[in-house]
Amino acid sequence: MSIRWYAMVIDCRDVAAQSSWWAQALGWVKEYEDEDEIVLVPPHALTKGASIPVEERGPGLVFLTVPEGKTVKNRLHLDLAPRAGDDQAAEVDRLVALGATRADIGQGDANTWVVLADPEGNEFCVLSPRD
Repeated sequence: MSIRWYAMVIDCRDVAAQSSWWAQALGWVKEYEDEDEIVLVPPHALTKGASIPVEERGPGLVFLTVPEGKTVKNRLHLDLAPRAGDDQAAEVDRLVALGATRADIGQGDANTWVVLADPEGNEFCVLSPRD
């Protein structure tokens, strides 16, 4: 028997706003939506309105509504990377323009990655294309 990674779940106060932000950031699409849950998947995961198996699409992001806000640094986070040949600084600027903020988690200036936080404060990294 084997197990597969299905999704990463992100707790949030405003499931619609948070999932919309991540959809813009990643270029992903909604696969499922109700009042308290929205699932995003890569665009290739939907073919003619039908989902393809997770083994072929990769993991998705599930946004769930919770009553409390974020209070401490994430124990798990996403690492994003521009495609080879793309510019890390331009990607960071694009994400900041969408509503991300720079985050200081003690990473220092010598690192090749940039730490940002989404609109609800969840940290994530933007790596150099060569990382």
